[in-house]
Formats: sequence, structure tokens, C-alpha cells
Amino acid sequence: MELIILFVVLAGLMFFMSQRTRKQQKQQAEFRSQLVPGQEVMTGSGLFGTVVEVDEASDTVTIESTPGTQTRWLRAAIAKRVDTPAVDAVDEADETDVTTDPTATGTITPGDDHVDVPDDLSSLDTAQREYREQQRRDEGETGTK
Repeated sequence: MELIILFVVLAGLMFFMSQRTRKQQKQQAEFRSQLVPGQEVMTGSGLFGTVVEVDEASDTVTIESTPGTQTRWLRAAIAKRVDTPAVDAVDEADETDVTTDPTATGTITPGDDHVDVPDDLSSLDTAQREYREQQRRDEGETGTK
């Protein structure tokens, strides 16, 4: 009795899994049958291109990946349609609005001043020590006044 229940459950699982697979295959076949020139597609191997020609007789699709480069593919090799993203309009005033005021926050100052950038960390200890000594001297001067 338990063996029959096990077989029924396994048969049910196989049925539902195969039904899902058939549904996906049907959707893929429907997509491939609706290919028209001008669509952006991706092949199963990852090649992106634009459909140039669809040959129903030989079941092939001609894809142009770069201008002037056309390749022929079996219709079954087309994996999916690629929707090109909409390009956001960039306000040109934002990019060209540059201020020359070095006191303004968030701006880049002109490179007229020479900035000494250490190429290793060894000089940072010296700079930190000098800074602390200067703070002590400043505190001593303010404390005596």
C-alpha cells in the first residue's frame, strides 16, 4: 500500500515538472516564431545583436552584432529579446556649471598650488608628531597669556 502511494506521489511530481517544462518550451517557440527584423536579441552563447533577416524556409536568423558584421544563426539559438534601456536625459547645465570660487564647498580647486603627497606612510608619523608639538606650543602660549 505504501509503495503505491509513493509511486502516485512520484508520478504527480513528474507530471507537474514536465508540464512546467513544456510551458516554458512553448513560450520559447512562440517567441522565436515572432522574430522580426529590427529587434535586439541575445543568442544562447551570449552574442548581442539586431535581427536583420528571418529566413522561414531554412529556419535561420541573420543577426548584425556590429555595423557591417552579419552572422547567420539557427532560430533555436536565439535565447531572448533584449530591450534597450531608455537613456536618461542629462541636464547639460549640471555638467557645465563649474565655479572657480575655491571657498565654495564641493568644488575642485585649480591645480595652481603644489601639494606634496607622500608616496609611503613613513612621513606620516613625523607630520603627526610635528602637529602635536605645534599644538602643545600653542597651548603653552595661550596658557601663559
